[in-house]
Amino acid sequence: MPVLPVLPGRPAPCYVIRCCEWLRCCGGGEPRPRTVWLGHPEKRDQRYPRNVINNQKYNFFTFLPGVLFNQFKYFFNLYFLLLACSQFVPEMRLGALYTYWVPLGFVLAVTIIREAVEEIRCYVRDKEVNSQVYSRLTTRGTVKVKSSSIQVGDLIIVEKDLLQIRSYVYAEEPNIDIHNFVGTFTREDSDPPISESLSIENTLWAGTVIASGTVVGVVLYTGRELRSVMNTSNPRSKIGLFDLEVNCLTKILFGALVVVSLVMVALQHFAGRWYLQIIRFLLLFSNIIPISLRVNLDMGKIVYSWVIRRDSKIPGTVVRSSTIPEQLGRISYLLTDKTGTLTQNEMVFKRLHLGTVAYGLDSMDEVQSHIFSVYTQQSQDPPAQKGPTVTTKVRRTMSSRVHEAVKAIALCHNVTPVYESNGVTDQAEAEKQYEDSCRVYQASSPDEVALVQWTESVGLTLVGRDQSSMQLRTPGDQILNFTILQIFPFTYESKRMGIIVRDESTGEITFYMKGADVVMAGIVQYNDWLEEECGNMAREGLRVLVVAKKSLAEEQYQDFEARYVQAKLSVHDRSLKVATVIESLEMEMELLCLTGVEDQLQADVRPTLETLRNAGIKVWMLTGDKLETATCTAKNAHLVTRNQDIHVFRLVTNRGEAHLELNAFRRKHDCALVISGDSLEVCLKYYEYEFMELACQCPAVVCCRCAPTQKAQIVRLLQERTGKLTCAVGDGGNDVSMIQESDCGVGVEGKEGKQASLAADFSITQFKHLGRLLMVHGRNSYKRSAALSQFVIHRSLCISTMQAVFSSVFYFASVPLYQGFLIIGYSTVYTMFPVFSLVLDKDVKSEVAMLYPELYKDLLKGRPLSYKTFLIWVLISIYQGSTIMYGALLLFESEFVHIVAISFTSLILTELLMVALTIQTWHWLMTVAELLSLACYIASLVFLHEFIDVYFIATLSFLWKVSVITLVSCLPLYVLKYLRRRFSPPSYSKLTS
Repeated sequence: MPVLPVLPGRPAPCYVIRCCEWLRCCGGGEPRPRTVWLGHPEKRDQRYPRNVINNQKYNFFTFLPGVLFNQFKYFFNLYFLLLACSQFVPEMRLGALYTYWVPLGFVLAVTIIREAVEEIRCYVRDKEVNSQVYSRLTTRGTVKVKSSSIQVGDLIIVEKDLLQIRSYVYAEEPNIDIHNFVGTFTREDSDPPISESLSIENTLWAGTVIASGTVVGVVLYTGRELRSVMNTSNPRSKIGLFDLEVNCLTKILFGALVVVSLVMVALQHFAGRWYLQIIRFLLLFSNIIPISLRVNLDMGKIVYSWVIRRDSKIPGTVVRSSTIPEQLGRISYLLTDKTGTLTQNEMVFKRLHLGTVAYGLDSMDEVQSHIFSVYTQQSQDPPAQKGPTVTTKVRRTMSSRVHEAVKAIALCHNVTPVYESNGVTDQAEAEKQYEDSCRVYQASSPDEVALVQWTESVGLTLVGRDQSSMQLRTPGDQILNFTILQIFPFTYESKRMGIIVRDESTGEITFYMKGADVVMAGIVQYNDWLEEECGNMAREGLRVLVVAKKSLAEEQYQDFEARYVQAKLSVHDRSLKVATVIESLEMEMELLCLTGVEDQLQADVRPTLETLRNAGIKVWMLTGDKLETATCTAKNAHLVTRNQDIHVFRLVTNRGEAHLELNAFRRKHDCALVISGDSLEVCLKYYEYEFMELACQCPAVVCCRCAPTQKAQIVRLLQERTGKLTCAVGDGGNDVSMIQESDCGVGVEGKEGKQASLAADFSITQFKHLGRLLMVHGRNSYKRSAALSQFVIHRSLCISTMQAVFSSVFYFASVPLYQGFLIIGYSTVYTMFPVFSLVLDKDVKSEVAMLYPELYKDLLKGRPLSYKTFLIWVLISIYQGSTIMYGALLLFESEFVHIVAISFTSLILTELLMVALTIQTWHWLMTVAELLSLACYIASLVFLHEFIDVYFIATLSFLWKVSVITLVSCLPLYVLKYLRRRFSPPSYSKLTS
């Protein structure tokens, strides 16, 4: 949310221009600039969208039509709908209506219930955010309002006060640029009216901790006009690659169904009403496409989601989209945010370099000693001496250099010390006394805090700060007062920040500046060590800042201030004019020191990235951070290994520059790429195919200063160019678009709130949990669904083969072999539980899967479910179905019901034995399912006298015939499995043995 801080020279409370993280709503019209009167939303000059969040895919009226449309747009489900509807035509009816409508209804019911549960959960999450209570300041006082009731122009109190002011804000039209903001604040109740410029530095996002004082926010943008929303795509129903592959297989099966039906009619020489015969055969062999496949897979997804949530090794993991768990097992590209995802966003000071001497963590006591000696000498009058020794002169010279460097670091920043009440000391009293135990540093950047914390550790402590002043405490408890004259915040274009302060004790005006070496090298005075030492520190994974200073005369500063104020009030080309004025000061500055800080990584980031790399997953880091910081983090996290070179793609602005840089990059091999968002945009505009081809060959890619829309664009291009599955990981609102665009979005609950985790398909609490989520749960989900789908197809093809054999033997008659409950019972109570128990199967233990991530690499080729494995199962089905049917026809004696009894019993036993053959690791529920199904079939024989001769099944003749047929259908497959495991074992079997 944009914040307007206290204006210089006026002790007013600070105002907030609030662009909170509340989300989308309906509305139309082109975005326009606006004038917003503070505290008077009724004075609006245009209509603004409601300030509500809505992550739901459907509403009350579109839920049922939407769910049904998403189901029947699949060929699979549409086929069974047409099949069921055909049974209302008497000429086409083959049996009872319930044999077709009950399975279809059950499949749709499971899907509708699952979607309803997810929509209700989404609604509850949205309602929780929309119901957050805020304090709104009105002429009647403070009023409590829900976030959904906040309007443009409302004054929102973040902390308590009252406010009487007649002011307005002119703000630019809503746009997607999150790095810039142009506006003007005008106060009309002063004489003359006062106008102040507003920029991106006057902004603050929702959820930010207020550093000090009272903050009142005026709402400028709501709903869909928020920049976070404009950078976020609408939620969509993701369809997994596995589901698409299964849908493709069903089309192949449908083709086989049509061919078999045509062959049957052709063998009848197209006699009579042959077109009706074709339809009857299509219905008769409809089991070729199993209706139970969809419901088995959907229920399997529910089981996988439940197992993920219950895994104690990844506590707090939430599955928000239960339709794509198999995606986790086939990820080829992982796109991750940096801050808060790979790192803790907490910097640690590591190095101070003065050119001739460097101080590391083990020598900071020397720096402390220099600071102490400087202020000790200043506070004491030294006795008269005949003359200082050479050693004393050197000591004083070094102490002076260290002191100037530390003071510059202690003053050049945007950090504010906050004194929090500890239950004993009053906050105001603590701030007055500058109590160390109550002080907390707060800033917009963690490296700023790290620098100030370091200066405190060596003796120069930031104890106070407001809009116009700063106080430092020396080792002797002396308070140094400085007036803040100007602050030049960091921008991506400038790559530096500066501050002008006046020392109250001496009246000296000093301009301090720090920034990246690439820009500071041209600003500081000539030296022969800056470039070399910056390179050395960067190779250690440190973020390097160059610190410099320049003393200003009073007249020099007054001239600068007049030009600077004029430039800031410009509405057109403001940034360019301001930068030009500042650059007039940035010449021949005195180089003081280099600082090196390191971003603390999240727990176990390095081994997690190593695991992903060994699994064949390429990792791309997409961050809005600066190039230097992103590069340092990539090295520190071992995203880029020590033996890999890094190619930093230089800034390009046109087609010619992009062409030259791409040619230079093409000559590099096994090289990680670092590129900025601006250069990326130019490359994608002119050389999209060439750039993506080169980038996809890189072992790792780092994209810095990426806007949210660019992150989503990169994900989309990877999907289109490679055809591989992508996984996006992030923790902030600017990662939502990338997460939603990816095939599998993972949100990390962190310091930036829950927006990313709420919009993601899966939510984790730590980045290190991603390894187990992919290597164990993703792998298991994909392999289990592959086995389950092919076995369900096998089950249906077996009975369809038996029907084809039966029809061909009996003169190609379109008469069903099994009717009524036998057909329904076959795919439900008799075989459903053993087949579905395959969702509990696993080839290796989870510890082995984590220890050998190379096992995951095998899945990237899609071998568990391929045309090859599909063909193998088809051949197995044809063999077993033919064996059972021909065996029953060969061995039956007198009555037709004996054929039904022998063949159906052999079919059930064959399916139970095939489940046992398929299982790789037995679970006790699998054994229960096998025995329970067999018991259900035996018990139901008493009630199936309409289809089976009960007396015949109790004879010895029935038992030996069923045993022989079952043995012939299953024994060869058991032998083949043994031979394959003996002479050509799969990779996982070597590990388990």
